[in-house]
Amino acid sequence: MNRALDYLRHLTRRQFFSGSGLALGSVALSCLAGRASAARPNNPLDARVHPPLAGFPHFAPRAKRIIYLHMNGGPSQLDTLDYKPALDKYYDQELPDSIRQGQRITTMTSGQSRFPVAPSMFKFSQHGKSGAWVSELLPWTAKVVDDIAILRSVHTNAINHDPACTFLMTGSEIPGRPSLGSWLSYGLGSDNNDLPSFVVLTPRFSPKVAAQALFTRMWSSGFLPTRHTGVALRAQGDPVLFLDNPSGVDTAARRAMLDSLAKLNQRNHERHGDPETLTRIAQYEMAFRMQASVPELTDISGESEATLDLYGPGVKEPGTFAASCLLARRLVERNVRVVQINHRGWDQHGTLPEHLRIQCQDTDHACYGLIADLKQRGLLDDTLVIWAGEFGRTVYSQGTLTRTNYGRDHHPRCFTVWLAGGGIKGGVVYGETDDFSYNITRDPVHLHDLNATLLHCLGIDHLKFSYRSQGLDVRLTGVEPAKVVTQILA
Repeated sequence: MNRALDYLRHLTRRQFFSGSGLALGSVALSCLAGRASAARPNNPLDARVHPPLAGFPHFAPRAKRIIYLHMNGGPSQLDTLDYKPALDKYYDQELPDSIRQGQRITTMTSGQSRFPVAPSMFKFSQHGKSGAWVSELLPWTAKVVDDIAILRSVHTNAINHDPACTFLMTGSEIPGRPSLGSWLSYGLGSDNNDLPSFVVLTPRFSPKVAAQALFTRMWSSGFLPTRHTGVALRAQGDPVLFLDNPSGVDTAARRAMLDSLAKLNQRNHERHGDPETLTRIAQYEMAFRMQASVPELTDISGESEATLDLYGPGVKEPGTFAASCLLARRLVERNVRVVQINHRGWDQHGTLPEHLRIQCQDTDHACYGLIADLKQRGLLDDTLVIWAGEFGRTVYSQGTLTRTNYGRDHHPRCFTVWLAGGGIKGGVVYGETDDFSYNITRDPVHLHDLNATLLHCLGIDHLKFSYRSQGLDVRLTGVEPAKVVTQILA
């Protein structure tokens, strides 16, 4: 007793509030858990390893899960989905000052003496009932234009890859914020007790194309509990390293060890109140469950040839984009909340016609297959699919310009994204850019607007979804006004 009193006498104000805050937080959490349990007796949600936050979703969602197809590097909207036939007459002419308006450009082209206009060399044609214009580079995407909404007026803040990718996925150019998938994992939880709520796939890409690095902050939980960080499945070899039991350890021994370890961790949490201790317990348990669920997930031997054909060549080769899209369908079929596929190599500063053709051949068929497969299984209605890069490309050529060869620099002022399923109206083309695809002329969509729309489809009011960090109530959509793009909602 004397030692306890002595401790209290020497306790500083900072120590008191730090320790009592953790203790009171634990008490409050216990009370809330008990209250929620009492309010929902025998509710199947209570059996979840990872339940949603209280009150989530805010309203009935149209989408229960999301597949994010990230084309890392910035696909050229001019050569894919933003048709500009009037550009031909400006070939090799200087980009008009009235169009550029003194806007910033990257250091990669700021030293050029000229900014010659480079019309796309690819043919465009109209498709579907919507009559959407699609490049010859995307013949398979053209087959599903009536199932997708094409947004041609998306814009962002960042002009270089790292901050642009960070902004795309976290709503901030500054590292340290949670990614979209982590926000959704935190708010909506998971309907699958045997797989992570947020899974990341990084398929291989052609060695002929240049590629930017991928940073884990694109699927990090930031200041949210670490259990909401995306789990990256490897493209080659074991999907998850060290998932199998060590030699000589059977399942029963592993179970007994984890039970004992959980008790020790629980005592540690009761003593120190560190929420990351609970995360550690949950992650050990998830790893145990994944020992059975992951091999079953990655075994595609039961898929029909007709299904495999939807995804095109390469679907049977682990690590391809096609194989990743098939795996994404299998994941959402098992109610994984978020699947993020990061395909690299879309940074065509030079030799664009050759390299962009390679990238489209690598992904176009599989994107079609994913939409068609989800649709035939009745999964597209409640699965939201998004295809996006971090920014677009310039109309002027970087480096040498010929009719059949040119490059394009980064362009954040307008780029094209498409969405499908999960509350999205198919056959819609939204937003317009000028004749040079340089400035937005109608219906701008900021990335915060895009994220607000994604959250809305999943039943979340972005204004009511925040997390207190460093004294601030932080939102995915930031503090500036953001709107849901209602015009593309079904």
